[in-house]
Amino acid sequence: MRVLFALLVAFALPLSASANEAATASEAPKRVAPAVTVEAASRAEVQARVPVSGSIVARQLVQVFPQVSGPEITEILVEAGDSVTKGQVLARLSADTLSAQLEQARAEYLRAEASVGQAQSTIDSADALLTQAQSILERVRQLRQGGTASQSALDDAIAAEANARAQAASAADGLAVARAALAQAEASRRIAELNLDRATISAPVAGVVVTRNAELGALAGGGGDALFVLLADGAVEMSAEVIETALGRLKVGDPAEITVAGAGTVGGTVRLVPASVDPVTRLGVMRIALDDGTGIRIGQFASGWVITDRRQAVTVPASAVLADDSGERVQVVKDGKVETRPVRAGLLWDGRREIIEGLALGEQVIARSGAFFRTGDQVRPAAADGGGP
Repeated sequence: MRVLFALLVAFALPLSASANEAATASEAPKRVAPAVTVEAASRAEVQARVPVSGSIVARQLVQVFPQVSGPEITEILVEAGDSVTKGQVLARLSADTLSAQLEQARAEYLRAEASVGQAQSTIDSADALLTQAQSILERVRQLRQGGTASQSALDDAIAAEANARAQAASAADGLAVARAALAQAEASRRIAELNLDRATISAPVAGVVVTRNAELGALAGGGGDALFVLLADGAVEMSAEVIETALGRLKVGDPAEITVAGAGTVGGTVRLVPASVDPVTRLGVMRIALDDGTGIRIGQFASGWVITDRRQAVTVPASAVLADDSGERVQVVKDGKVETRPVRAGLLWDGRREIIEGLALGEQVIARSGAFFRTGDQVRPAAADGGGP
């Protein structure tokens, strides 16, 4: 009996061990490939932008000074903030003295005009006397040759002719002087007319009155300040500061998006690029013309972007591009396997990175955590929006 029990135990032990091993093998979990989020390379717009900040300034300020000194300001017709048209009356000066000066100039002109007529009459008289003296001289010479006139008579005739010639020349000079006096009187009359016209101060351009320094009763030309300062055509623009390293990318005509404090966002265009850089701040000052200046005032703070480049390109999520000392790369997923692909990346815009070369449109790349995988790794791709592989 003991021998039979021992044999049964000996046979039972191996069977029990084999059963336990089979159970252990069946309970071991299968190795599953990790899931990764992938996204296809797609075509999208990318932009290169340069940040700018500064203040709103006038495109062109026009200072209006009185063009005549002395008269007092008797009337002011506009205030700061008013819109004016070209030629609109801004203010008026006292015209009493200017009117009297014009009348005086007109009288002087009439007198000079009469002097010209008188000088012309003198010339006519002198010419007549000269003609008569020349005739007498000719007769006396003939008589002298015939022996019927004395030498003294001939000498007197010669002297009379010379005197008449001198008087004619003097009369011609007198006419020239009279004509010069007439021209001077005409100029004085025109100046007096201009001064009277200038008693009405008008806007030289259309625009907006920025400053009014004119005061009733003040004498025109009594101070150094302009009576009015106008914003020509109401045009404002941004005086923007830009860092020196970005100057090479800027050019006239580049579009801009500007946000003005209290007025919102408005489009613009680069009008002037910096010609120099401040050696202390390392900033250049550029001018950006605004498309619409409605509601925008001089002096307001503004900031925004100048768009230096804009194009359609192959792009991937910015997080899909890995970079180190060896360069830039992405992790491409094809048939469930990872391939590390060197690429040349370009612009970064709106969370996406431009791929200039190394990746074709539509290829799947690991959107996040690509640095944890190597070429040949098995993965289970899942779309970025949570859909299937």
